Amino acid sequence: MDDLDRQLIGCLLEDGRASYAAIGERIGLSAPAVKRRMDRLVDDGVISGFTAVLDPHQIGWTTEAYVEVHCKGTISPDELRAAFGRVPEIHSAATVSGPADAILHIVAKDVRDLERALERVRVETANVDHTETAIVLSRLIERYGPGQTELGPPR
Repeated sequence: MDDLDRQLIGCLLEDGRASYAAIGERIGLSAPAVKRRMDRLVDDGVISGFTAVLDPHQIGWTTEAYVEVHCKGTISPDELRAAFGRVPEIHSAATVSGPADAILHIVAKDVRDLERALERVRVETANVDHTETAIVLSRLIERYGPGQTELGPPR
């Protein structure tokens, strides 16, 4: 991946619906050259897909939380993935180092909906000992989404 690829990705992160011609104009390439590069980035797995980015509040999802999941004994990442996949309010999940086994990002309609999702996490996941929940009050920074124009670590 070279600097032009990084610029192309930056354009996509800023406006995922930008045309090949518009991207090419910004980075100094023809539309066909942009398409070839984008196809290569998709084929190489650098770009894994295209999606719409929703504003949760605009569609009625007003409660967001990060949840640490602590399990009794050992549970495999595959088992966690399968269990978490059955809870639609979980928008992302990861295994983590430290005392927790996993961390979840949950988006729900309201606190009651969040509580129901947490109960499903406990029911669907074998060996859950307890969870610790932090409700998001406000988002401060969100990288790799709307408005992100550079690819790479902060300088």
